[in-house]
Amino acid sequence: MLLIRILDFFIVLALAIKIKMMKSSLAFYIYLLIFLSACNSQYPPESKGSKQEDPQQVLVTGDTVSKMLDQGITVLFQDQQDNHWFAGGDGGAYKYDGKKMVRFTEKDGLCNNAVIGIQGDELGNVYFDTRDGVSKYDGQKFTTIPIIDEPASKNEWTMAPGDLWFRMGWDKNGPYHFDGTSLQLMEFPKHGRVDTFYAAYPNASYSPYGIYTIYYDHQGSVWFGTASLGVCRYDGKSISWLYEEQITKTPSGGDFGIRSIVEDKNGYFWFCSSLNRYEILSEISTVSGANYLNYRKEDGVGYLERKGEEGFPYFMSMTEDNNGDLWMVNSDGAWRNDGKELFYYPVKDGEIDASVFSIYKDHQGILWLGTFNAGVFAFNGKTFERFKG
Repeated sequence: MLLIRILDFFIVLALAIKIKMMKSSLAFYIYLLIFLSACNSQYPPESKGSKQEDPQQVLVTGDTVSKMLDQGITVLFQDQQDNHWFAGGDGGAYKYDGKKMVRFTEKDGLCNNAVIGIQGDELGNVYFDTRDGVSKYDGQKFTTIPIIDEPASKNEWTMAPGDLWFRMGWDKNGPYHFDGTSLQLMEFPKHGRVDTFYAAYPNASYSPYGIYTIYYDHQGSVWFGTASLGVCRYDGKSISWLYEEQITKTPSGGDFGIRSIVEDKNGYFWFCSSLNRYEILSEISTVSGANYLNYRKEDGVGYLERKGEEGFPYFMSMTEDNNGDLWMVNSDGAWRNDGKELFYYPVKDGEIDASVFSIYKDHQGILWLGTFNAGVFAFNGKTFERFKG
């Protein structure tokens, strides 16, 4: 395209010289306008998701939404400009700037309306993870990040400060690494339990390596919670696993997977549960060619109790508030872990019990909840209130 534009320039220049001797300058400008219009019409429409205008001049406006978020919203994020982003289901992505709500969809450049994750880079760009690819929003336009066709070797994992990682669905055998230019699939090395998994589930419809969550810890390592093989950590040097049945399987049986990871203020890790906390040791063990994390496990705050019944403490999402307390959510509501006990917070929209899926702390320290059935809630210091925009 750049070469064509350069050729256009020289053609126009030649024509200008050729007709410079025209006595009427008006004739020259009319001729020039006709020529440029013809040149513009000869280029075929570009592919779906791209724009025919100069990418530097594209301005995506989206659609202003007048009513409150009333659909399932499970993905929450705040960018460097303090805009809040919400997504869930196949409704696209919503941006709230404190005054108005704007919805962006495929017609604005998103790869797919079903957004499963949102994150940002150090330059302020916002990235939307979908099963069809990753879209970058720079504040003016959406672009699709190119993907390298061939997956990297299991021995060629690499990471630099500021690199991002994406899932692009739940059926891959590893994450997609973004180095600032392109995406490349990084396949996990073989886990020692993968043969056991397929022996038990020979017709499994999903990959045991499928990624349910991605977490960046305080030391710069990236963690991946998998469907059936526990937790994987990549620290830029080695890929290591941690597997325990009690953080992967539910008491009633079946693999629920690792859906939440958090590191607390003391450096302990929590995986899906309040039952135990894990101190990750520096030594790594190697068994049959695979690396495994060494750790020391300590008691957490035990089983949760609600309405006089003891329940299994399995949480879909977790975060730490500004006081250092851990907040954990599942479909029954939210719990605050102060290191000694769990405090229960019901989440309701009128008489309707909200089915909570995710929790997020924004730059101001406010806690937000994403739900399957009742939109978004924000914590007012005492209870979670329905967000109405």
